[in-house]
Amino acid sequence: MTRDVSAEDRVIVLGSGLAPIPERLLLAHARGEVLFICGAGVSKPAGLPDFRELVLDVYRALDASVHTVIASLPRGACNRWEVDCSTLNDRQKAEVKRFINGDYDVVLGMLERRLDDQTRGDSQVRFEVAKRLRAGQNKPASIHRTLMRLADRGGTTTIVTTNFDLLLQRAALRRTSLIQTYSLGSIPRPTRNAEFSGVLHIHGALSANPSRVSELVLSDQDFGEFYLRRRVVPDFIYDAARLFHLVLVGYSASDPPMRYLLNAVAADGTRFDDLKERFTFFGTSEPDPVALEDWKARGITPVHYRGENNHSALRETLERWAEFSAINGRKDRVDAKMRRIVKAPRAAALDEDRDLFDHFIRRSNMSERVRLSALVSEAKADLGWLDAIVKIGAEREREQRP
Repeated sequence: MTRDVSAEDRVIVLGSGLAPIPERLLLAHARGEVLFICGAGVSKPAGLPDFRELVLDVYRALDASVHTVIASLPRGACNRWEVDCSTLNDRQKAEVKRFINGDYDVVLGMLERRLDDQTRGDSQVRFEVAKRLRAGQNKPASIHRTLMRLADRGGTTTIVTTNFDLLLQRAALRRTSLIQTYSLGSIPRPTRNAEFSGVLHIHGALSANPSRVSELVLSDQDFGEFYLRRRVVPDFIYDAARLFHLVLVGYSASDPPMRYLLNAVAADGTRFDDLKERFTFFGTSEPDPVALEDWKARGITPVHYRGENNHSALRETLERWAEFSAINGRKDRVDAKMRRIVKAPRAAALDEDRDLFDHFIRRSNMSERVRLSALVSEAKADLGWLDAIVKIGAEREREQRP
């Protein structure tokens, strides 16, 4: 039997243990209409810190007394957490309070103003941030390479990141020619044309020259400058969300960059109805329906995966997606999957196999559908599979009629 599932509700599992992905997202990617936005979680496998760990590293270098206090706090401590601040002055205590609340951008701004009396590019805080980020492996992880494959929109590679590191660029060097890097005010305006390409650092990028000061969106003042005063980032995000399905990877809902990004999109989403659906990959060790609803309430569709083993399910899901990509995937892997699936009669096949088979047909143009039909026939598939190809082809033709 074939399940009667609406197009809106169809999800595709690309392999055992992998995250179920909404088919509408996979089809949008096949059309070149997806734009990935990468957070700190993407660079953690390369030895770089997330925002919380970065703040701890900065305090370890600049204020040992505060570091001693905040380093003892468990991840996820909330504003009711009690901690001994008796050795600290009032300004330091205020920083600890903000740290407990997870306001890491505010913490760095407060520390910067306390130590340097203002926020500027050559402050002690920014020097330590750049030093810490440059102390990473500086070698891209497999997820960087996978994301650069997925960022290919069909001859044009475009990806957005709030990270300061240059690991995505280094990952691209292994498979393409030199890819352009853009940061803050130099970022091209979103368009579907080929000139909208490159690695786009919407919060700034570390200069490849260690002696140069890098302009980074790091503290609360920086976020206020680029999100509220200049509106550089919100305007970019809004334009991008009208043209592409934004897919967030490497964020948690509480990340300061995520809060600003979500607010930028949600504010326009209440006024305009032409924004495309946004998605986020969201990992937990156990299903968390409250957290999922929290994402939905923010205007983001969560794609849940099992978060154990350093988020290996996320990495493997993205790798399989890239492998099966309609744009630059490995056709031999798709063919092998099709041959394996049709060994069983369609009525006896697993739901996941039927769904994946139908997806490969549904995303195909006419010539690819003919090729896959021949492959299925050569594999001596039963009529159920061939009937499915004919039915999906008829659906596609109806959809394309004016």
